[in-house]
Amino acid sequence: MKKLSLIILALCLSIPVFSQNGIGIKAGLSSTKIDFDNEDFVPSDAQTGYHIGLFGRFGGAGFFVQPEMLFTQTKGEFAYVPGDVSGGSAPENYEATFNRLDIPVMVGFRFFKVLRLMAGPIASVNINSKLEDAVDTVDEADFKGATFGYQAGLGVDIGNLSVEGKYEGGLSKVTDNIGSYNTDNRLNQWVLSVGFRLF
Repeated sequence: MKKLSLIILALCLSIPVFSQNGIGIKAGLSSTKIDFDNEDFVPSDAQTGYHIGLFGRFGGAGFFVQPEMLFTQTKGEFAYVPGDVSGGSAPENYEATFNRLDIPVMVGFRFFKVLRLMAGPIASVNINSKLEDAVDTVDEADFKGATFGYQAGLGVDIGNLSVEGKYEGGLSKVTDNIGSYNTDNRLNQWVLSVGFRLF
């Protein structure tokens, strides 16, 4: 009888941990900035984007794995500044729009049953990215088909509702070149998401 009581007690204590497993929907906003390793391209302030999709969360005993599949649209504005602006050449402004399928896989730990600490890799597949307002000087951008990065952040769970804040850094460049210029440009962003576990 004592052993049975201990087993029932252990099961009751584990319910809050395993009840966090499931699949849900999530959406949110991002603040994105595109960085260049080329002095002829000057990035502007961060731009706002959005994402929407599905997530799963699986694990137990405080440990979890959270794969996600999200449609993401981000933007990056920058100026092309010729090497000698004093010669009378005015900067040319451009806007790049990135439509991607993002697949992050977060791994983390849960604390106090409501707080989560997580980090992991993210793969981004290019769906339809384009360079707007292009002119003859920079007439096209060769966008990569896929890029890789990392995310790290915190999450808070209240019942079926989840709120997450993460930082995303780019590990690979988003274009091979812009016009005739070789660039090592990467997307870095802050991401705020709200999710709801469906089951």
